[in-house]
Amino acid sequence: MFSHQKLQAHLLALIGERHPSSSPEKLQKTERYLSEQFSLLCLNVETHAFEAFGSTYRNVIGTLRGKREAPPLIVAAHYDTVEGSPGADDNASGLVVLLDAARRVADATLERSVRFIAFCLEEQNLLGSLAYAAHLRATGQEILGAIVLECVGYARDEEGFQQIPPGLRVPVPTVGNFLAVVGNVHSADLTTTIERVAKPYLPVASLVVPGNGELVPDTRRSDHAAFWHYGYPAVMLTDTANFRNPHYHQPTDALGTLDLDFMTSVADAVTAAVLRLTGSQRAS
Repeated sequence: MFSHQKLQAHLLALIGERHPSSSPEKLQKTERYLSEQFSLLCLNVETHAFEAFGSTYRNVIGTLRGKREAPPLIVAAHYDTVEGSPGADDNASGLVVLLDAARRVADATLERSVRFIAFCLEEQNLLGSLAYAAHLRATGQEILGAIVLECVGYARDEEGFQQIPPGLRVPVPTVGNFLAVVGNVHSADLTTTIERVAKPYLPVASLVVPGNGELVPDTRRSDHAAFWHYGYPAVMLTDTANFRNPHYHQPTDALGTLDLDFMTSVADAVTAAVLRLTGSQRAS
């Protein structure tokens, strides 16, 4: 299958420990790879630099321009890992879905722009996305919203693999084959739209949390929380990470554990959401 081949090629290039202190060369190689892939899609490529730990790190941005001036849509995933993990699900899976969605919409005529962003240092307290969201607020930029891809490659059809985050008071499917869509109240409309658009492609469970998710801290564990912090609408799309995947943050988070059919369905859903939210009905 063509889609599987594209996903697997990206995964083979990306999987491997990508940590700022234990594997900085791989982290930098990943940054270059993402820039090259955005360039191959003829996106407008730039980086957003920020300082951390006495060094400079970069978020990689590929923009597809829309026909009119309007707040852009952001689709994002982080490209670093924790130390000691090759980071297949966390978060090569998110990067690959991001790249595949970008490929599919690259020849579409969009009413508004979309920025595909790979954030650095998510695993270091969201430093990359916090720096970027702070930059947006400081420069007075508005966005339509942000779709953040966080661990979107692991699915199981057996009972018993799906766990429930502490403090969650709403029903959760007991089989771990769904995509979770998590937003806050400020992002409720975005959450509803993405849930509706995604449902034809795979099982979906959505959650809207009050405030910025303070009552359920596990809903804040990715770059969408940086946008919430600065008052921007954002949603996280996730396979629920450690609440389903036993390889989360482990040396075993490897290619062979990923479900490419599930990832393809997530890419289908993300592509459809991008086209809906940017006002286009056409994709490659």
